[in-house]
Amino acid sequence: MKISLNWLKQFIEITESPEALDVMLTGTGLEVEGIERHDAIAGGLQGFVVGEVLTCERFMVKEKQLSLTTVDIGAEAPAQIVCGAANVDAGQKVIVATVGTTLYDKEGKPVFKIDRKKTYGHFSEGMICAEDEIGIGSSHDGILVLNTDLPNGTPAAQFFNLEADYVIEIGLTPNRADAASHLGVARDIKAVTSRALQLPSVEAFTVTNNDYPIELVVEDAAACPRFCGVTIDGVTVKESPKWLKKALDTIGLRPINNIVDITNYICHGLGQPMHAYDWNAIKGQKIVVKTLPAGTKFTTLDEVERTLSATDLMICNAEEPMGLAGIFGGAASGIKDSTTRVYLEVAYFDPTVIRKAAQKHGLKTDASFRFERGTDPNFKRYALEYAALLIQELAGGVVASEVADFYPNPIADFVVPVTYRNINRLIGKTLEKDLIKNILVSLDIQIADETELGFTAIVPPYRVDVTREADVIEEILRIYGFNNIELSAHLGAEYLSDFPEKDIEKLQAKVANLLAGNGFSEIITNSLTKPSYAALIQNDLAGENVEILNRLSEDLAVMRQSMLFSGLETLAHNINRRQKDLKMFDFGKTYHKINEKYVEKRHLALYITGNTWAETWQLKSTKVAFHTLANAVNKVLARLGFKNFQTKPIEASATFDYGLTYIINKKECVSLGLVKAKVAKAADVKQAVFFADFDWDYLFKQYKENVVFEELSKFPEVRRDLSLVLDTEVTFDQIQKIAKQYERNLLRQVNVFDVYQGDNLGQGKKSYSVSFILQDNEQTLTDKVIDKTMERLMAAFEKEVGAVIRK
Repeated sequence: MKISLNWLKQFIEITESPEALDVMLTGTGLEVEGIERHDAIAGGLQGFVVGEVLTCERFMVKEKQLSLTTVDIGAEAPAQIVCGAANVDAGQKVIVATVGTTLYDKEGKPVFKIDRKKTYGHFSEGMICAEDEIGIGSSHDGILVLNTDLPNGTPAAQFFNLEADYVIEIGLTPNRADAASHLGVARDIKAVTSRALQLPSVEAFTVTNNDYPIELVVEDAAACPRFCGVTIDGVTVKESPKWLKKALDTIGLRPINNIVDITNYICHGLGQPMHAYDWNAIKGQKIVVKTLPAGTKFTTLDEVERTLSATDLMICNAEEPMGLAGIFGGAASGIKDSTTRVYLEVAYFDPTVIRKAAQKHGLKTDASFRFERGTDPNFKRYALEYAALLIQELAGGVVASEVADFYPNPIADFVVPVTYRNINRLIGKTLEKDLIKNILVSLDIQIADETELGFTAIVPPYRVDVTREADVIEEILRIYGFNNIELSAHLGAEYLSDFPEKDIEKLQAKVANLLAGNGFSEIITNSLTKPSYAALIQNDLAGENVEILNRLSEDLAVMRQSMLFSGLETLAHNINRRQKDLKMFDFGKTYHKINEKYVEKRHLALYITGNTWAETWQLKSTKVAFHTLANAVNKVLARLGFKNFQTKPIEASATFDYGLTYIINKKECVSLGLVKAKVAKAADVKQAVFFADFDWDYLFKQYKENVVFEELSKFPEVRRDLSLVLDTEVTFDQIQKIAKQYERNLLRQVNVFDVYQGDNLGQGKKSYSVSFILQDNEQTLTDKVIDKTMERLMAAFEKEVGAVIRK
């Protein structure tokens, strides 16, 4: 929705800048999506000033007479300007385009920019302008000579009274039908600033005669609770005055003629859509508001023939329909250049009726936008009288009928009980009772039946979104200001629903996407399996088999206690079909009988076998290794937010030849390693398989959805390498832990990039080449700090694991 700042000022005093008004309106819930300057003349005459010609000397160039002038433009020194106009002379007040000013053509496109340059042998510091060069006319016969006492240097826009306007684009939410006009926005400004609204007076409205009445019949009062109309005779349809065309043009509406433009002006100014009919086109001088039989044809103003439904509310005359009520007028009854007598109509229609008809016919008009959300039923008469006065002012004529006002059942105010306890509970802050009442009164919400505990809010019908206690409290909060609710350590507020719990399915989907992105394929396997599988790894299992009483076969006799064999059978199926390079994952359950109780556990299982990638002419294929799987496990744990975990070697396992166990919060939760050949062979897999098993129930329980963001460091990383000779029993995990223990602040990453074992190192020795990434988030690291850090790490390695530093 577009709002003109100058138009808005007609309803309320505004001293704030457009930017400050942006903050104010957004704070009340009328979110400002953009502000655009709108000038009556392209460029807004920026750079044009009033000047005075001090001297004028004529000179000739190739039989052409020019003038070398000095002009006072309000600067420290006069400007020297070469002028080609014959009528320039000393003592004249003129308009000067100063250096840096952009001139525009008739279409508003920039033509050129005024520079300080040499012209015919003289420096020229501006241009003395004609009408067409300024943009206020088309004459180029000579420079424009002013008759003014304004000081030199006064902006030309001030002389021509060309005030810039600003178009405020508001993202109006569907519930704020009350703010769908300049008056509606002014109401919110009034509530925030306590300034008075300034409505145009309609005291001058009088009925001159009753010569041309229109009979009004409303057959469907439920769909049309109120209808007002009046006749104006003796009008002249013509072009609208500049101020009206400018107002409509500013908000993007095309001016049509003075009568139609006034109806649009009322719609966008007061939020009251209205329609003007050619009185002579109303057959039988009768208006009937009713529905017509389904299938009736009707041609709208856009000359499109439409087929009506039985629920479309129509404005009809004695013989035929004239308009889709609240949406679009008809082609036959609109205002023409020859129209001399006008019937003005303003009504209130049921929003549901208008919305259904607009949807059916695919029509979205300014009128339907407001009617289908709800207009003010009690403001219709005022809007009609104001429009009639404007028509008399701009088109002439007299009011030639009594005002027809059908309103048999006035729409009642909303009555909403409110308690102070709930106000403070939902806002999260205790507000003074007088402040609460003042805010509501400023929003035209009256207070009744007040007690110590609360009151009854009487809400006017145009506030269609304020019907419950929570709505009234929201009104108080948006005017008080969300930013005025302090975020103290003890701040609390009620909420209507619980925060969503962690969703294990969503978490599984996140991890599944991660694994799929790393080349894994998801499999879904059977939970029924052979009893012989469990017997192979019985020492690694937590309990006894859960047996199936009505088993279909011996191969499906028990529920699985391990995810391993289900995956191995899938691997075997693919390998037997010459698909030997496999990376798979499976979310599933295991089933156990422990102390006569049945237990189910969720798991995530990873399986890799074969080569890491297919062989190409650029790259030879390599077998998958333990670290291929370990890298995938680390990525899963990182995605779950687990950074601090310990590892220990797997010992005496019936499942693995070797491997690692990951420990988080003192509990073993991931096991991975190389599956023993005899175990894999039991499922008919004869190639090496690496398997990882996650305790998914435990990891989900430990998982936290909180995300902490940190600013990226602006300072560079530094890498230093060490070559450590160690006992073969020392693991890289120990090196990592020692490094992080002795340097917590600067150390960002530890990585081993080479491992060597050989006779020249001695029996039971190996060499690690380790890189260390250091970084300070506050400053650039100096050599002194880096050397001191590395010396501390070397001393730690020597002390803790007996490392020899190779230098």
